[in-house]
Amino acid sequence: MTRRDIVTAIPTSFHTDGSLDLEGSRSIFRYVAQSGNEGAFVLGTTGEFPAIAEDEFTQIVGVALEELSESMRVIVHVGRPSAYEAVRRVQIARELGAREFAVLTPYYLSSTQDSLYDYFAAVSEAVGDGAMFIYIYPKLSGNTVSPELLARLAKLPNVVGAKMSELSLDDIRAYRAVVPAEFVLYTGADRELVEAGSAGAQGVVSGVSSVLPKPFRALAAAADSGDAELLARAQADVDDIVSVIGGDMPRMKAAYRAMGVADGVCRMALAEPDDAALAEIDRVLAAYR
Repeated sequence: MTRRDIVTAIPTSFHTDGSLDLEGSRSIFRYVAQSGNEGAFVLGTTGEFPAIAEDEFTQIVGVALEELSESMRVIVHVGRPSAYEAVRRVQIARELGAREFAVLTPYYLSSTQDSLYDYFAAVSEAVGDGAMFIYIYPKLSGNTVSPELLARLAKLPNVVGAKMSELSLDDIRAYRAVVPAEFVLYTGADRELVEAGSAGAQGVVSGVSSVLPKPFRALAAAADSGDAELLARAQADVDDIVSVIGGDMPRMKAAYRAMGVADGVCRMALAEPDDAALAEIDRVLAAYR
C-alpha cells in the first residue's frame, strides 16, 4: 500500500490582547489528537512560529507533547534565522521529550547553498539521535534548497525527510530523483495528498486537516481502495474545504470558535474573515465535521 501520511499542522491560540492562550492551544491539541492522523506539526507556519518567544516555545512544546504524543508522532519545528537560535530550540525541545524536528531554512537574509548546508549540519548535530526534516519554503523564507543540496543533506545520519511548501509537482519529482527511496517527502499542499504521491511524496502536512480531519482520512482511504468514483468524490470534498479554509490561520481559528474548541485569534497581522467567509466556514463545518 502506498504511504500517505497526513501530518496536521496545528495553529497556536492567542488572546485578543496578543498574549499566548496556552489552554486554548491545549484544547486544539486535544482536538487534533482525536483525528486519526499520523502526525502533528507543531509551531510551523500555521503555528505562527516567527511570533513565538523562547519561553512560549517551551510552554507550547511541553503541552503539545503531553496531549499528542500518545496518539501520533509529534514533529517540532525549530527553524530560525541562525543556527545558534535553532540549536537552542532543539535543545529545549529535546529536554521536553521531542525526538522529531523540522528545520526551515534561515530567512530574511539571502544564503548560499554552502551556508545553508552549514546551518543544517549544525542543527543536525544538535538533533543527535532524533530525526530531522528539512523544511523548504522559498516563497516566505527567501531561501531555497536545491536538489543537489538536499542530496547532500540526505547523507546526514538523522536527516530523514523534507517538507516542501508552495512547490510544484515537478519540484517534488526533482527532489525524489536525488534522494534515497526511504527518504520521506511531504508536500504542504493540503489538497495534493494523492497527486503529490504520484510525484514521489509520502504524505501531506496539512493545516486544514487540523479543523476537519475526516475528509482527509476519507481521501486517503479512497486512494487506497482503487475505486476511481469514490476517489473523485473524496477529492472533491477536500477541494471544497481547502477552497474555504485554505492555509489561512484566521479562518482555522474562526472554525475552532464555531466548534467550541478554542476561542483564540492570531497574533500576527492577518486579516480576519468577513461575514461571507464566516458563512462558508459554517457551511463546510456542517457538511464535513
